[in-house]
Amino acid sequence: MQYGYFDDANREYVIERPDTPRSWTNYLGSTEYGAIITNNAGGYSFFRSAYEARFIRFRGNNIPMDQPGRYFYIRDRDTGDYWSASWQPVGKPLDAYKSICRHGTAYTIIESEYSGVRSECTYFVPLGQLFEYWLCTITNQTDTPRRLSVFTYVEFTSEWHIVGDLNDLQFSQHAIRSEAAGNMIEQVLLNNITTQRVGRTAPLRTWFTLQGAAVAGFDTDREAFLGPYRGYHNPLVVEQGRCTGSLADGDNGCGTFQVDVDLAPGESVPLVIMLGLDRGGVEGAAAVEEFGTMAKAGEELAKVKDYWHSRIGVLSTRTPDDEFNSMVNVWNPYNCLITYAWSRSASLVYQGLRNGLGYRDTVQDLLAVMPAIPQEAGRRLELMLTGQYSTGGAMAVVKTFEHKPGEEPLPGPDEYRADDCLWHFFTVPAYVKETGDMAFYDKVLPYADQGEDTVLGHLKRALEFNLAERGRHGLLGGMRADWNDCIGRQEESLFITFQARYALDVYADICQRLGREEEARWARSERDDLDQKIQAFAWDGEWFLRSTYPDGTILGGKHNREGRIFLNAQSWAVISGAATDEQARTAMNSVNEHLATPHGIMIFDPAVEGDSDVPIGAKIINKGHKENAGIFCHTQGWAVMAETLLGRGDLAYKHYRAFMPAAYNTRAEVRGIEPYVHCQSTHSKYSRRFGASRLPWLSGTASWAYVSATQYLLGIQPEYDGLRIDPCLPEVMPEVTVQRTFRGKRFSIHMKRGPVGKGVRSLKLNGKTVEGNLLPIDACRAENTVDVEVC
Repeated sequence: MQYGYFDDANREYVIERPDTPRSWTNYLGSTEYGAIITNNAGGYSFFRSAYEARFIRFRGNNIPMDQPGRYFYIRDRDTGDYWSASWQPVGKPLDAYKSICRHGTAYTIIESEYSGVRSECTYFVPLGQLFEYWLCTITNQTDTPRRLSVFTYVEFTSEWHIVGDLNDLQFSQHAIRSEAAGNMIEQVLLNNITTQRVGRTAPLRTWFTLQGAAVAGFDTDREAFLGPYRGYHNPLVVEQGRCTGSLADGDNGCGTFQVDVDLAPGESVPLVIMLGLDRGGVEGAAAVEEFGTMAKAGEELAKVKDYWHSRIGVLSTRTPDDEFNSMVNVWNPYNCLITYAWSRSASLVYQGLRNGLGYRDTVQDLLAVMPAIPQEAGRRLELMLTGQYSTGGAMAVVKTFEHKPGEEPLPGPDEYRADDCLWHFFTVPAYVKETGDMAFYDKVLPYADQGEDTVLGHLKRALEFNLAERGRHGLLGGMRADWNDCIGRQEESLFITFQARYALDVYADICQRLGREEEARWARSERDDLDQKIQAFAWDGEWFLRSTYPDGTILGGKHNREGRIFLNAQSWAVISGAATDEQARTAMNSVNEHLATPHGIMIFDPAVEGDSDVPIGAKIINKGHKENAGIFCHTQGWAVMAETLLGRGDLAYKHYRAFMPAAYNTRAEVRGIEPYVHCQSTHSKYSRRFGASRLPWLSGTASWAYVSATQYLLGIQPEYDGLRIDPCLPEVMPEVTVQRTFRGKRFSIHMKRGPVGKGVRSLKLNGKTVEGNLLPIDACRAENTVDVEVC
């Protein structure tokens, strides 16, 4: 079933049916003023933290699923009939009500038609501001005059801290107070406090205004607006057609304005709603003075579009696969930028409990945004490097606004995760390659707890940290977790061993380029030692083992009844270069035989029973969900990368499309969630919901999907000395074009596929043949034409 389509020209996803299987969302604003909105105008807003400073209320995992939100109610004063400008919350029958939602880059437009009245509501946060716009234009499409009343509704939190607002009612219901004057409503939390206390800055003010029409009434008390034993679908004030003038004093505040409009046939009325924060008591009035017209709002919306379109426009492609194009050109990079901004802290699922930047998540998230925002990403990368301890391990979470390098307490020795700093061996070189800033390796940055070192020193410390933790076979330990938080405390982790093997190769290459020959020799010696130990123990004949445990258990082998084969051990054996060519092909053949499904590749197979003696935590999860033999989408990009390294473009592309959201656009009822963004996991064959996906937007899937598509399938790879062209194209892509901006230079790349699809037979830069597959940056112009004949 199809609910919408990709409008690539406008960089929008257009939802034509509002009754989507689940709420389909979008993000507004910035990391200062953040907001989430659904296709039915549900969602919430917050200041920096969705956990500690949420000022619009939202109830997660609720029925109806995305309420409350940002609402306009429209009432016919002659008939008493009423509806909402978004299909929900009133929910008129869809044979009489038409709704279209356009999710764009940091803005959402919801259009509706009902009873001869058309509305168009646009929601966004202007750049650099601490307020949001709701722009609503209402048009009489009939040939008779219409007498209408419009009511706004927003529900404020009674306490900005989410736990306090929803749970600590003995306090939160007695700390808010609302005032209204003319066309301005203000809600104040902790108005009696004028100084800093108990970790709070008070008072906390939210303002709400309507511009463009005369205000006929207002309400600021939720219960007065909704009425007893009613809901958002049938508010008493809307039903009765008049506001009560209520002023909240404790309990629950809301923002409601009433506007009465008389519209001649074809006539429209534009309404400007602004909602924002006021830290000094005067900012709301100043914002209205500067921004409170529809013309100014239009200018600000154009700025938002230009800003985001420039950020996602660094790479675009045209292939025969329109769905692939929509993802690579618009939605995957936009998804990556949103994930970069909010990590795992703000969505309809993540309600702010992960209040900060998860270390391992963020370092991986940086990979995909590096081409779009290299300087900004570089500053975030420096922040994360200062979250590394002098021990070589890392903080679990770095809180952007609270982080104090050199002063953070060390965790207990059993609290470290083995993979945290190993991700830097992807991300740090990615930054240097994108920018050409080799001096970055010698930049001195502090550790989280004490001391400082160069960036190269931070990398060396990470390697020493992991190499010191070994098991009985000389392979590296998994510590508290090794990316898979449900794998248990392993004595030896092949995932970490392969990661470290890759990291040693990268470190050796960096040192060689920097003239640190002794360091390069050390790294290669350690790598060779790991290779010997891997070959002596880890190969099980058709695939690589996954783990060993302190009690002697070996997981991921043919002898196992459950957890017999794991995806990550196979893909990373290839990515790291640890596998021989024969082992690499055999291992990935085993993945295709045992783990691949029509909806993606399972993390392992068979699933683990709840009473199993297999020592992994995943057994507490339902079979076929997440880490218990589910399709964990984060891992899919790694399998795609591995297949391209083997030159098997058709298999790589098959795996990519299996988890690519846009591939489900015409069967959205299977996946359930948004068909335009990536997700954390999909139910596998062991689940009754096989194919259903969960936890959209904020996932490492987005980053690795983008990297695997752009750098491995399309093969556009930044290098220290230029841009490498190394595609691995499937048979269905005989001809491909790519536009890429790299170090301020523009490249127009045209590829023609030969019978193999991997390897470059001929490469021309501006008409001149280039040996190999690297475009030297010094030989490139401001505008470059590149012709590629693929083998």
